[in-house]
Amino acid sequence: MPKQVPEAEFEAVVNAVARLPNGGSVSRIGEALGEVVPRRTLQRRLVALVAQGRLVREGRGQGVLYRTPPAPSAPHPLVWRFGSNVSRGDRAVFHYSIPMSAQGEAVGRLVRAPIQQRPPVSYNRAFLEDYVPGLTWYLPEEVRSHLLELGNSPDRESMADTYARKIHQRLLIDLSWNSSRLEGNTYSLLETARLLEAGESAAGKDASEAQMILNHKAAIDLLVDEAEHVGFNRYTILNLHALLADNLLPDSGAWGRLRWAGVQISGSSYHPLEIPQLIDECFGQVLDKATAIPDPFEQAFFALVHFSYLQPFLDVNKRVSRLAANLPLIRNNLCPLSFVDVPTRAYVDGLLGIYERNRVELLRDVFCWAYERSCARYSAVRQSLGEPDPFRQRHRAVIAQTIREAVQARMNKLAAAAYIRQRATAALPETDRRKFIEIVETDLLNLHEGNIARAQLSPREFEAWRTAWG
Repeated sequence: MPKQVPEAEFEAVVNAVARLPNGGSVSRIGEALGEVVPRRTLQRRLVALVAQGRLVREGRGQGVLYRTPPAPSAPHPLVWRFGSNVSRGDRAVFHYSIPMSAQGEAVGRLVRAPIQQRPPVSYNRAFLEDYVPGLTWYLPEEVRSHLLELGNSPDRESMADTYARKIHQRLLIDLSWNSSRLEGNTYSLLETARLLEAGESAAGKDASEAQMILNHKAAIDLLVDEAEHVGFNRYTILNLHALLADNLLPDSGAWGRLRWAGVQISGSSYHPLEIPQLIDECFGQVLDKATAIPDPFEQAFFALVHFSYLQPFLDVNKRVSRLAANLPLIRNNLCPLSFVDVPTRAYVDGLLGIYERNRVELLRDVFCWAYERSCARYSAVRQSLGEPDPFRQRHRAVIAQTIREAVQARMNKLAAAAYIRQRATAALPETDRRKFIEIVETDLLNLHEGNIARAQLSPREFEAWRTAWG
């Protein structure tokens, strides 16, 4: 196990940087320390301090400087307010709709600048090489402890995948839909459920959208069915890609194979590696470092960051990273991460922060919030996530009415999906429709005899509908 660095040694580095008003290079910081510290050791400590939010890194290559972050006006930005409502003010400009740390907001401002103002950058191998498992932490200790409290389950000591099997069908639908939604897939939650449960594609949708969802099902089945054997190894990640890319990439030879050609990231100034040998080397490093990380949440986030950043395949890289992030969670019988409710803009901007700045803070905020939502979905913990959802409060009547009418009309999943879209168009402004559709579809999927009173339904109406629902 890597040697634990005493806090006093980290504090000495922070104090040395603080004595440099304009920041300093690695060499300048070494001089300010007033003691002999090997350059490589100092670099690792600086990387760890940046990941912890105690220092800020600026510039690239020979021009890299480290500074102390500006003093926060609120609580320390890494004391993340789990479950809190989004504050307004300047945060509202991002429309992320999730709680943001001060550092996450700073990354958002950087990547929202016009692309002409974001200088072209290439793959920074030091971002990977400087990460030391057990020493570098993208997720601070208080964050990891909080996520463990949320995601722990009575099955923790049972055989790997025990917890995931208990919620398997729900996980298949949620993760397949949400991961596909983040790729621009237009299937609704109910249409996804019908496809996965009955094999029926939605009318008027492109065949590739159904294929994407079915591929997610196959990949999730691999993670759950082979939980005792899968891990951060070439077999698992290559086969995850093969399952997710099946019949979507025109060249079947690219399914499950590391890329041999360059790729471009739309809307970004980032240019990934193009040399196949280097891609293979870095892929191996990502696997080795992920395997050596002692904490499952840090493993999950590391996978989300570095498989996306490396772009090891011709396409489908982000889908691989989202599924790979669930590997340590499923293996450790923790609540899985289904990306429920994650705003696409926040997720994309978080990735841009990784691609263009090697800054993890915004994606970390998204990851933590998404895990909260997943835990709430699967009841892995019994705790409040804060005040009632203002969206549900605002549209409570139309939500209940839509559910009631769908049940009383004995609609199946296909008919209900079309009806909910129609109601959303007729009753809500365009900005609220997507969330309304998701909430109503989710409530219908979770409807049972113990909660039908909310929609003013009788047991007889519910039983008659359940037969038609299938």
